[in-house]
Amino acid sequence: MPDLIHSLQSRDLGHLRIVAGLWGVELVSTEVEDALGELCAALLAPDRLRETLDLLPVEAASALAALIEAGGRIPWAAFARQYGEIRDAGPGRRDREQVHLHPISAGEALFYRALLARAFFDTPSGAQEFAYIPDDLVKILHHEGHAIHKGEEKENFVTFVPFVVKKDDEPLGRAATPKERARPLPADDRLLDDATTLLAALRMGIAPPETPIPLKVVGEFLRAAGILLPSPERRGAGGEVQAEKVKSFLEVTRGAALSMLVNAWRESESFNELRQLPSLMCEGEWSNSPLVTRHMLLALINAIPQDQWWSLPAFIRDIKEKHPDFQRPAGDYDSWFIRRAGSETYLRGFEHWDDVDGALVHYLITGPLFWLGMVELAMPEESESITAFRMASNVQRRTSDVQHSTLDETGTLHVSSQGKITIPRSTPRAARYQIARFCEWEDAKPDKYRYRVTTASLTKAKAQGLKVSQLLSLLAKNAASEIPPAFVKALKRWELHGTEARVENPVILSVSRPEVLEVLRKSKAGRFLGEILGPTTVIVKKGAQPKVLAALAELGMLAEEVN
Repeated sequence: MPDLIHSLQSRDLGHLRIVAGLWGVELVSTEVEDALGELCAALLAPDRLRETLDLLPVEAASALAALIEAGGRIPWAAFARQYGEIRDAGPGRRDREQVHLHPISAGEALFYRALLARAFFDTPSGAQEFAYIPDDLVKILHHEGHAIHKGEEKENFVTFVPFVVKKDDEPLGRAATPKERARPLPADDRLLDDATTLLAALRMGIAPPETPIPLKVVGEFLRAAGILLPSPERRGAGGEVQAEKVKSFLEVTRGAALSMLVNAWRESESFNELRQLPSLMCEGEWSNSPLVTRHMLLALINAIPQDQWWSLPAFIRDIKEKHPDFQRPAGDYDSWFIRRAGSETYLRGFEHWDDVDGALVHYLITGPLFWLGMVELAMPEESESITAFRMASNVQRRTSDVQHSTLDETGTLHVSSQGKITIPRSTPRAARYQIARFCEWEDAKPDKYRYRVTTASLTKAKAQGLKVSQLLSLLAKNAASEIPPAFVKALKRWELHGTEARVENPVILSVSRPEVLEVLRKSKAGRFLGEILGPTTVIVKKGAQPKVLAALAELGMLAEEVN
């Protein structure tokens, strides 16, 4: 940050004399450059600094303490929102109204004492305006450890641009009340099952069925882990399946697979929780920093005692009060084009913090952290709204294994003689992934997946290079009992001879006399008639029933339709 002399070098002589007067310094020099050097030398004397700090108004002392605690600078928008703006007064108005004697804010009181300056600094997201304490003043304040706030060594802080969170800070919020945690929702690892479903559907080239966790988010988890390559449009759940990575993901233990997703998500720059919120629509070319935001929130969550139920509403309220700009690098609440889903009104300004920023904190905890098995949730008996959460482990700890997976993949599947296959969640994911590719998919139940082998599904599997012998081997290895012999025989016959029978529901035309059928066959409607079943019956080609009825009417015959 700039030092004192560079922070004041653009000020006129009148401004320098105002600063000097508030510090009890009498300037001798009448030239700006000489007066600036004289003033800075006086202001950097520790004894004089101590005296000035003792006379600071309470609000100004609090603002200065916040700047010191934040490492000497805070984004200007955030500082001004909490400690007030500085009036834009030129020399004429300044001297005429004596604005320094009647400051409208803590910020203005610090500004006319040269304890606060404004400047643009480079950040990872571009140039941003900051409120800052001149660098040489910060060093003296830290060294002196003045009573308004003792200086802290840099290593005592965990830094997340643009905020600073002290390691020994008290956790935000409060413990949950018995009512808030009345109905617990235990953490689980169903994300792995939804991921298996999505991967199998993408490999087959079919539309995946809806899953308990939104498919779009499941796809984002898999993309973060490199198991899916991004789809061209980067929307929805699609993407190119990475076969080798899929194999590794499905064959490791559930705990290791979940850890794979946790670690990838934690460090992902592309997994964007804000743009996943179902209640919001993000538009335009602006960008946010999901990785920085995620790390900031995880640091705040990590301060909460483990195994302690915590109030979610109280936690969000405290973030709003103490770290409102956790995802806004410059405290900017106007340049992001975000509107509520189903509305044309854009949510601009700090007054919509709860709708956007608060909703993001709620989503991170009740969505990704819960789906990854890292938190448990709870709600009141009479409500469906989540009001409490509890950390299942230290979410900041980098780990190679997540210990929230209690499901053993030792379950067995069931096969009926009609080719219906029921696969429990506890069946190895790799087996379900492979078997699903041979089948038509039926509606799943909470803990079971249901499939059916058909000639169409076998034909599609064969086109992808899969063999019936592979299916039989998978079924034999994972079935609870012997595969029905009739079904085994049917699969082997299909592999040798293909489809040997067809069941259809054709439309059949039946007439009263053979002569009527002969007349109809010779008419223009004859091309709509198919296989002759007898002297007075014939199959009507698919979709041609209205045309045959019209032709009969033209021939002077009315037909009766029977369902």
